[in-house]
Amino acid sequence: MNYIEHIGKYFIMLKQVFKRPQKARIFYDSLMKEIEELGLKSLGIIMFISFFIGGVIALQTALNIDSAFIPKSLIGFATKRSIILEFAPTFCSIILAGKVGSYITSSIGTMRVTEQIDALDVMGINSLNHLVLPKVIATVCFYPFLILLGMMLGIFGGWIAGVLSDLFSGVDYIEGLQTEFKPFLIYYAIIKTLVFAFLIATVPSYHGYYVKGGSIAVGKASTQSVVWTTILIVIANYLLTQMLLT
Repeated sequence: MNYIEHIGKYFIMLKQVFKRPQKARIFYDSLMKEIEELGLKSLGIIMFISFFIGGVIALQTALNIDSAFIPKSLIGFATKRSIILEFAPTFCSIILAGKVGSYITSSIGTMRVTEQIDALDVMGINSLNHLVLPKVIATVCFYPFLILLGMMLGIFGGWIAGVLSDLFSGVDYIEGLQTEFKPFLIYYAIIKTLVFAFLIATVPSYHGYYVKGGSIAVGKASTQSVVWTTILIVIANYLLTQMLLT
């Protein structure tokens, strides 16, 4: 199957996904489960990585500023811009694509090879809507809060790094954070996060739903889904940057 056929099949899948759920109570229970699995269980890794990467960005910026004519406040400014524009929305989304994407593909793929999806279809249930829509809503609604948390922890990690290393003062760092603050950059990051969250939910679902074979095929599909989700995130990041910032 070539790429054009895959794209067509992907959009046909989305058409089935975005239909009204047949049973509201079952859909609500599935949504709460997906919020826990895809969102709450990703809090730890995002918090840990955001904090330390923010510290690393601040330290590297400080170590590369060796001129007395460059104000130390530039460290806070550069850390803020780096985290808001790229690290939090893009890097964290790539991490989630690996963690969440493999989970989605393996869970749906296992249902496919064990014929559980076929059983849903026989019972007259829209299996795509039942399995994929809760994942899409959970990621699109929850991930912006996850990324905002990553931004705050990354910036805070940069401040802690400066205080502990004595490379720059907390006052200079905060001054840099307040320099030329543009609220639109936050909106830009959220818009990117929404697009990335949609890709993280739907691309792995596609690979899992249409997998053929046994457990080995599910493993291969999980790897492929992570690779393609990451590629699409990078491409979408470039296109959104071109459209929103230029």
